[in-house]
Amino acid sequence: MKLSTQILLAFTLVILLSVADSYTNYMLSKKVQLNSQFLARSEEIIRNSNRTHKAIIEMQSAFRGYLLTDDQTFLDSYYKGLKRVPFLIKEQEKRINLKSTQRTILDSINKQHNNWLVYSEKLIKSRKEFPETYRNLFENSLKKHVGKKINDAISKKFSRFDKIEYKMRKHHTDMLLDSLKRTRTFSFIFLILTVIVGVSSTVYIIFVTNKRITAMVRLAENISKGNFTIVEDTRNDELTALSTSLNSMSGKLDKNIHELKNRNAELNKFAYVVSHDLKAPIRGIHNVVSWIEEDHHEELSPELKRYLKIIPQKTKRMEALINGLLAYARLNVKVAPEHIDANILVNEIAASIVPRNFKLEIGKLPNLYTERIKLEQVFTNLISNAVKYTQPEGGQIKISCLTFTTFHEFSVKDNGIGIAPEYHKKIFEIFQTLREKNEEESTGVGLAIVKKIIDDQQEYISVKSELGKGAEFLFTWRNN
Repeated sequence: MKLSTQILLAFTLVILLSVADSYTNYMLSKKVQLNSQFLARSEEIIRNSNRTHKAIIEMQSAFRGYLLTDDQTFLDSYYKGLKRVPFLIKEQEKRINLKSTQRTILDSINKQHNNWLVYSEKLIKSRKEFPETYRNLFENSLKKHVGKKINDAISKKFSRFDKIEYKMRKHHTDMLLDSLKRTRTFSFIFLILTVIVGVSSTVYIIFVTNKRITAMVRLAENISKGNFTIVEDTRNDELTALSTSLNSMSGKLDKNIHELKNRNAELNKFAYVVSHDLKAPIRGIHNVVSWIEEDHHEELSPELKRYLKIIPQKTKRMEALINGLLAYARLNVKVAPEHIDANILVNEIAASIVPRNFKLEIGKLPNLYTERIKLEQVFTNLISNAVKYTQPEGGQIKISCLTFTTFHEFSVKDNGIGIAPEYHKKIFEIFQTLREKNEEESTGVGLAIVKKIIDDQQEYISVKSELGKGAEFLFTWRNN
């Protein structure tokens, strides 16, 4: 499965969980909304029920007050109730269902209230206009508690009405709390699932991708070190093309390096044979010149003798160049590393190269685990170079080292003739020298050998120098 497909699948799962969470919350929120609306309506119903009941009670109180005192002011509340109670009952009818028990109770309350109004209006009218009739009604109705029975029945119905409403209110309150609880629970569950899916998918994809990329990076590092391995990758996704390319590159480089080693071996063999074969005619030329000088010494003119002296100098320089070329060609030879005390190594080299009249300072040098011949060649050529370009009188050579975490930085410093800045890079090219071409000891190969060794070791070399102010060569060597 491709990486893009895996990522798309993970995002799809997260989105589906989010959609499911949103849908669940939406449905639960609708329940919450319905229950909240019911509770708000229920509160209005209870409030209206209380107002209606209170208005009826006020009418009853005003009615009794008028009968007892014959004071017309009591009837003000009564007449207000005649208008208010029907209005409140109609408002209540709008808030409750037509076929509910509460509607039946409300109709019964309305009927009982109308019966009481008939009863009360007869008494009020008789009280005002017909005292005799009032006395009969008082004896037959009021003393027999007709009105009281109606009022008690109305109060009971109001109580039952409110009881049913409170019961329904409690039910919807419980449903509301349950909906809120379920909303929180489902939100938490979906959040946990989303986090688990998201984190798991991310960790899995990162783990798989990092593992493969690490393997590819390791392959690239192996290739850079000359170890041309391949990476096993059985997946078929976007990284497969990269692993295939790296494997192909590793195979081609392995083949090319193998061919290059064979060619280098042939070139080394050729250089050795050529240098060996070139030495024979050079020796022959030198011998012929010696024979001429011995056999015809008396016959040679001074000018011819001077010419004959130049020929051995040139042949010796030619032989030195051939030896330098042979030494340069042999640098590719691998030698097993060993533990080396740099102090002992440098002192041995300096003892064989540096003249006694030079002032030599060798600081504390580290112990190394490396190829002896390469480090030896570097110090040999740098110390020899310092001796060549320093006047014997007052000559000074200082060798020191700075140690860092992963490498050492060596310094070979002299107080010789120095090197102009424009030649700082040129001196590391083969056959480039600052001495005259007829001086046999300067072949221009020594620093080229040093540069090649340093580059092969993946180290760094530089020179600090000005003309007439000596030179300091700095090079690094890995701290194995």
